[in-house]
Amino acid sequence: MSRMRFSRRSLLKTGGAALAASALPAPMIWAQEIKDVTLRQFGTGVSNLNEVAQKVKEDLGFTLEMTALDSDSVTQRAATQPDSFDIADIEYWICKKVWPTGNLQAMDTSKIKNYDKIVGIFKDGKLTPESVIAQGTAPHSVGFVEGPDSKTFAKEQTQWMTLIPTIYNADTLGIRPDLIGRPISTWAELLNPEFKGKASLLDISSIGIMDMAMVCESMGEIKYGDKGNMTKEEIDKTIAIFTEAKKNGQFRAFWKSFDESVNLMASGEVVIQSMWSPAITAVKTRGIPCVYQPLKEGYRSWGGGIGLSKSLNGIALDAAYEYINWYLSGWVGGFLMRQGYYSAVPETSKEFMTPNEWGYWFEGKPAAEDIANPFGDLLAKAGESRDGGSFYDRMGAVACWNSVMDENQYMVRKWNEFIAA
Repeated sequence: MSRMRFSRRSLLKTGGAALAASALPAPMIWAQEIKDVTLRQFGTGVSNLNEVAQKVKEDLGFTLEMTALDSDSVTQRAATQPDSFDIADIEYWICKKVWPTGNLQAMDTSKIKNYDKIVGIFKDGKLTPESVIAQGTAPHSVGFVEGPDSKTFAKEQTQWMTLIPTIYNADTLGIRPDLIGRPISTWAELLNPEFKGKASLLDISSIGIMDMAMVCESMGEIKYGDKGNMTKEEIDKTIAIFTEAKKNGQFRAFWKSFDESVNLMASGEVVIQSMWSPAITAVKTRGIPCVYQPLKEGYRSWGGGIGLSKSLNGIALDAAYEYINWYLSGWVGGFLMRQGYYSAVPETSKEFMTPNEWGYWFEGKPAAEDIANPFGDLLAKAGESRDGGSFYDRMGAVACWNSVMDENQYMVRKWNEFIAA
C-alpha cells in the first residue's frame, strides 16, 4: 500500500496546505489524511456491530459507517448499488450472485499480512488434508479469480481474492431442551408431528432450502445428488414435503431477522427451529435454556468475508486494506468468537482471549470458570462444554454450505409459493 500517494485531484483540492504538509514525514501525512476517511460498510447484523466501528476509530483513526440488513437486502444492494458502499460484508453464496455483476474489485493477497494463516477452508476447501469437501457453494470455490479484471472464478488459489474471509460457523437446529424433555439427534425432528405448531424455519430461500434438504435427506425421503445444486425435480419434492407439513400446522412462524428467532425461542412459542449461533447466545443470556444441537447428519455451514466496491480507490482503498489487515489481526476475531463464531485466522484471535475462553470456544474443553459473551453476560457456567465440541469436531462435520443453485430462480419461485401456501 502506498502511503505517500497523492492524486492530482487531492493536490488541487488542498493547494498550499498539501505543499506545506509535504515537508512532514510520510507516516504523519498518512495519519492526518486518514482521519478524514469514511468507509461505508454494509452487511448482516452478524458482524456489523457498533463495537467494531468504535474500535476501528480508536485503533486506525478513520470512520467506519455500518448498515445492517437482512441477507436478501444485502444481496440486492451489492448487485445493484455499487456506488452506495465501500465495503460489502457478505457471505460466499452471495458473492456467487454479486461477483459476475462487476461491482466488486479483486483483492491482492500480497497485501494481506496474515494470508498464510487463513484456514484451509477458504483456500482449498479442506479443514485438514484428509477432509472431504462438503456440498454446496464452498467458500474456496468462489474465493479466487485469475486476475484483477476477471469475472469468472478460478479453480485454485491465485493472488486475487473475491472476498477476504472473516468469520464462519457450522449451523444447526436450536432447541429448548427444558420444553422438549428428550434427546434430539437428527434434522428429521424439525418435521416431527410432536412439535406441531412449535417449529420454525428461517425465511431466506437460499439458506432455508438447505435446511429443508438436510431434513428431507435425514427422513429418507430424498437422496440428493448435491443438496447445494438441486435439480428441478428435487426442488419440487423438497418443497412439497414442507408445504404439506406447513398445511398441517407444523410451523409457528417463519423468521428473517435475528431478533425474531430469539423472541420465538425465548418465549417458548417455538421449541425447535433454524437458528444462528449468536441467537442461541442471546437466549442463554436471558437465563433460558437453549442448545445449538449437534445432529448426526452434520452441519449446514456458511462463511463470510469482506468485499470492496469497484469504485474504491486512492487513500480510501489504502484505508480499506488497513482495515482488512486489522480485522484479521485478532481483536475482531476474539470479539466474535465469544459469540460462537470462528475467525478466519484463529491463532491471532487467541491472543485476545483468555486461556479459559479459548479452551471453551475453540478447543471444546469444559470451562474452568464461568463464560461470558463480549458484553459480559453469563453464557455458560464452570464445568460446561460448548455444544458440538471443538473447532475441528464442528467444522469437520460440515455436510453442506449455504448455496446458490443453477436453478436458483426456479427455487426462489417455489420457495415463495411455499411461504404463501
